[in-house]
Amino acid sequence: MAHALYSLHPSFTIGEVDPRIYGSFVEHMGRCVYTGIFEPDHPSADENGFRQDVAELVKELGVTVVRYPGGNFVSGYNWEDGVGPVKDRPVRLDLAWGTREPNTFGTNEFIDWCRQTEIEPMFAVNLGTRGIDDARRFVEYCNHPGGTELSDLRHEHGYPEPHGIKFWCLGNEMDGPWQIGARPAREYGRLALQAAKVMRWVNDELAHTRDYLANMGQGGGRTQLDDDRFLTLAACGSSNREMKTYARWEYDVLDECFEAVDIISLHTYFKNPEGTTESFLENIDRLDDYISEVIAIADAVAATRRSPKRIMLSLDEWNVWYKSGHPVDTLDEGFPEHPPLIEEVFDAKDAMVVGGALIVLLNHADRVKAACTAQLVNIIAPIMTEPGGRAWKQTIFHPFALASKYGRGTALRAGHQDGAKLDFAATRDGDRVTVFALNRDLKESCELRVDVSGLGIDNVDVALAVGNTDTELTNTAEADNLAPVNIEGAKIEDGHLVASLPPASWCVLSCLPG
Repeated sequence: MAHALYSLHPSFTIGEVDPRIYGSFVEHMGRCVYTGIFEPDHPSADENGFRQDVAELVKELGVTVVRYPGGNFVSGYNWEDGVGPVKDRPVRLDLAWGTREPNTFGTNEFIDWCRQTEIEPMFAVNLGTRGIDDARRFVEYCNHPGGTELSDLRHEHGYPEPHGIKFWCLGNEMDGPWQIGARPAREYGRLALQAAKVMRWVNDELAHTRDYLANMGQGGGRTQLDDDRFLTLAACGSSNREMKTYARWEYDVLDECFEAVDIISLHTYFKNPEGTTESFLENIDRLDDYISEVIAIADAVAATRRSPKRIMLSLDEWNVWYKSGHPVDTLDEGFPEHPPLIEEVFDAKDAMVVGGALIVLLNHADRVKAACTAQLVNIIAPIMTEPGGRAWKQTIFHPFALASKYGRGTALRAGHQDGAKLDFAATRDGDRVTVFALNRDLKESCELRVDVSGLGIDNVDVALAVGNTDTELTNTAEADNLAPVNIEGAKIEDGHLVASLPPASWCVLSCLPG
């Protein structure tokens, strides 16, 4: 049996864990919305048409924020199509996914769903077919109290109170040739700057004051992501790390809009081209490198301005995706309405990679302030549904739910002292200290010892493992085959947390004072 020795101390920290790293993504694509979260004829549906079996699983998953309405979909979307009386809404062709969009679910329905599930909405504006004026109008409709054409229109639609949407994405994957309205980096950066400016002028308190303008890009109050007076705005980074324009794109975009945005986005989907579990797990290391590189680029832009402002990161699309093919490979002809698309069936090794990615996010808690698994239901998702039927958990559900539940507070900086090097992260939330560890060894257990003598804990409250040496094991509607299992014998002795981590497992060890 291998062994691994780590150390933790309350003085060595990374940063505060932003709950938004436990986000997800709902796009008008495939069956994510229709027969996913929204199915009025389903036996469990409430008066709004929201599937309550899905809503309960979403709550158990611990999702904190959801990005909407896309994704590629947003670059051809007119938000006005999805508000007002449903009978008056137009049916449109969705060119992003080659489908037909009925618009029976839109902005206000999504806000109602978010309120029911206690989730923060993260919205995207269309900078593909539309632009600055649309961004301004959308924020006014959603967030202005009243007394203007668009805010009064929201009142007429039955929503007198502002939606108060704080987090906005400035377009989607604008570097991608597949994207409607794709454009070069500096052109997009200038567009993002102007869109951000008018969105802030509509929404942000003090937006026209001298102090506000003087503080733009200088670490002033409006850049504080926890200040509800101000919008949080994310510019599009590269669609993935393999793009030919990667790195230069991030630099050029931020060089144009640095003063007006708070966040740069990252997107990544974990593939398995070599077909082995060992090579597949290397996606975890590549994600760590990707995040570090984007941080360096953002800080280089700040350095050219001699600015103390730090651009934060949002990994607002990420997940495993390599089995089900691309939508164009499976799409029926004739613009079908919400057909099944990329409904990946996840297995045990996929859960390991997702768990490892969550460890990476915790270890970058100082700069990664949001992350959204793509997507929430049916589309490469932790939750699957049958139209009119059952809903169930995929294997990747469990590491996400446990990380969201226990990975809060402050991320601790761990010292690796000896033995095997695990994927390892730790958090401290009040009196609770939680260790997350991924044992990549597919055959051997690993004896973990963590020096916690300075943390005031002496009781292991939770000790769970998610994994299986049969790395192709999947869940079904009938059986939750990868449900967490107890790690027997986990304890604290002589100031050390001690546990035997099973092979091919992602583990949670959460401790409290006795």
